[in-house]
Amino acid sequence: MTGTVYKSTGSWYTVKAEDGQWFECRIKGKFRIQGIKSTNPVAVGDVVDFDIDTKSDVETGVITTIHDRENYIVRKSVNLSKQTHIIASNVDLVFLLVTLNNPPTFTAFIDRFLVTAEAYHIKAVLLFNKIDTYTEDELLEIKYLAAMYREVGYECIGISAIENKNIDQVKEMMLGKTSMFTGHSGVGKSTLVNAIEPSLDIKTKQISEQHKQGQHTTTFAEMFDLHFDARIIDTPGIKGFGIVDMEPAEIGNYFPEFFALKDQCKFNNCLHDKEPHCAVKEALDNDELHWSRYKSYLQMLSGEEEHYRKDVYPEDQ
Repeated sequence: MTGTVYKSTGSWYTVKAEDGQWFECRIKGKFRIQGIKSTNPVAVGDVVDFDIDTKSDVETGVITTIHDRENYIVRKSVNLSKQTHIIASNVDLVFLLVTLNNPPTFTAFIDRFLVTAEAYHIKAVLLFNKIDTYTEDELLEIKYLAAMYREVGYECIGISAIENKNIDQVKEMMLGKTSMFTGHSGVGKSTLVNAIEPSLDIKTKQISEQHKQGQHTTTFAEMFDLHFDARIIDTPGIKGFGIVDMEPAEIGNYFPEFFALKDQCKFNNCLHDKEPHCAVKEALDNDELHWSRYKSYLQMLSGEEEHYRKDVYPEDQ
């Protein structure tokens, strides 16, 4: 039988077969030794073939084949630095929820996420959530950030999941697609999903006042069918977003505004760092590009993974 993985708990996978039936499936041991560097060989969104396990008292399945993925989005494994964790696969659209201070979402994190989405050919949209809670000055800061990312080419929407502001705009973008919602714990993913589909009633928790960060409510990715023609993947809160499997020469290609200038650099293999006659650095000097984006780029280029995480999440260390 063929089906789509809707939920993964590490050892069992909930699969929806093509005929609409649901099965709890395991994987054959061989997937673990096929050179897959990921901590999870099967991800939510995967299309798989599976056999019904006739030896079991309860009707379960055994996954035998993972179909080729159209795309997937990954991050570095939290505990195993040399391995990756596939968050989801076969995603049409990914929404990154951004909050200014409750908890804070830093541009370094946003940029790393956008680079990953670009690298795996997934359209990304920034949702600036909790706009009902901000002061006038904070709203100006949100508008500045949104203007910066729009200038680069990303769609940005200010929303309030609590007050249902601009939720219809988000739903319209989701029509006919498999969408993923992600961001730090506490940015309001579960509240947003509940606003889009109240019948799901996904658990939400309060922000921890001590650390101004959310308490994890989602411990694994899960996909849901919605009442309108759409599917949604809810993901665990992500603290850091390490760059995975990218050569230094590639990273600049995933900053659209840098890539657009690349052919004007003196050297074909320009890293936009120390090279002379670099079009990107000249554009920076002329205030035609944003320095925060360039700073993020340099951190990624130098592999400052640990430094970045200490700057942004000192309590994680």
